[in-house]
Amino acid sequence: MSNAQKALVMAAGIFLAIALITIAVVLFTSAQEATKTAQNNFSGIQTELSQTAFTVYDNTLVSGSQVVNALRKFNDQDQFGIQVITGKNPAGQWYGKVINIGVPVDSITYGSVVGAAPGKLADAIDEADVDYVNPSGKFKAQLVKDSSNVIRGIVFLQH
Repeated sequence: MSNAQKALVMAAGIFLAIALITIAVVLFTSAQEATKTAQNNFSGIQTELSQTAFTVYDNTLVSGSQVVNALRKFNDQDQFGIQVITGKNPAGQWYGKVINIGVPVDSITYGSVVGAAPGKLADAIDEADVDYVNPSGKFKAQLVKDSSNVIRGIVFLQH
């Protein structure tokens, strides 16, 4: 082989190497964008799934037994509170955490956790207690969301 042929073969090899590197970079960049999109979609799905446990209580009418079940189910959750307003106790009782709902909904402090709640599940099922929840009673449920649109509590109002 002459020097010219060797130079052409070497140039073709370098050209192919550059083309392969370019293709790899383009594929890597597009795969990276697809990964970011998939990660964002997964994050959205995860947020929806974490809030599906509460959608049952979004402006619905529930029975007193469902209220007691919600107290049992969500009592241990951190940064979450349940207020039950009954006919005997129109001021209501908080369980879990006390949530700030005494300010306008568009306020930055609406839905924030104030502190530990005094309510006990034993009082809600004790017929002699003022906080007793009648299992056959009807309650209007409303979700409480903070300024970040995170569900922080549920308010049950007896009808």
